Amino acid sequence: MSNSTSGTGSSGSRMEVPQAKNAMDRFKMEVASELGVNLKQGYNGDLTSAQNGSVGGEMVRRMIKKQEEQMAGQSGE
Repeated sequence: MSNSTSGTGSSGSRMEVPQAKNAMDRFKMEVASELGVNLKQGYNGDLTSAQNGSVGGEMVRRMIKKQEEQMAGQSGE
């Protein structure tokens, strides 16, 4: 098994801006709640990969949308 799947110190769990961890955790819980995924703090091995993936995918969609909106606002158009 590779370290990238262990969840402890792997590059997949590293935050580029560690100070944002609490905000990202709140964001993840908010998205999960809106999608009806019973995500909880700590272990979530009882959830399916589809459930977990839906939360991550929605987070990415929202972050991209927000960045696009910010970029459009800065273009002066």
